[in-house]
Amino acid sequence: MTFPNQLSVLRILLSPVFYFMFLSDNLFIKRLSLLVFLIAVLTDWYDGWHARKFRSFSRFGTFLDPLADKVLTSFSFILFYSLNIVYLWMVIIIICRDILITFLRSYDEFKGFSFKTSIIAKTKTFIQMSYIFLILICLLLLTYDIDDGFGNLLKNFLTRTNPVNFLLILFVTLLTAYTGISYFFQNKFRKIENIKEENNN
Repeated sequence: MTFPNQLSVLRILLSPVFYFMFLSDNLFIKRLSLLVFLIAVLTDWYDGWHARKFRSFSRFGTFLDPLADKVLTSFSFILFYSLNIVYLWMVIIIICRDILITFLRSYDEFKGFSFKTSIIAKTKTFIQMSYIFLILICLLLLTYDIDDGFGNLLKNFLTRTNPVNFLLILFVTLLTAYTGISYFFQNKFRKIENIKEENNN
């Protein structure tokens, strides 16, 4: 197994570790869980950099790397649901879309249909991670002795009924769903065009 693939496996293993550590009643372990999450995120950046620098690519890696990313974000959104920060239906849409598209994309690449990630899909990933980091930072601040007024403001924000938080996660959910539908139809047409070109040749 290549080093980038090992990092992807590590990211998958760290995802449930982060989840259960954050739910711990021990404040030290809870704070440490955010370091675990950060390490997992850094493995995503480093394995991509390593693969490009040393040209360490494999078919298994093209499947494993995005899957590891989706596992990490999925555990994050499941955590937010368990803390009543987001609604269950939003989490289901996000997780189902991400996992399904990951498998479809991997299958397409296995069959020889390689497509570049669209700008909107990259934007979706950036916005997802930005929302996750925002919520985690707010949760981390609440583990410290902060001003009561500021603490109550954070607690109010970290509820699924808060208008600002609701609109943020709703935007993330709708954008995630849109990119999934867009990927399905765009790649379906592209594969048809590729097949036509092969037949013409």
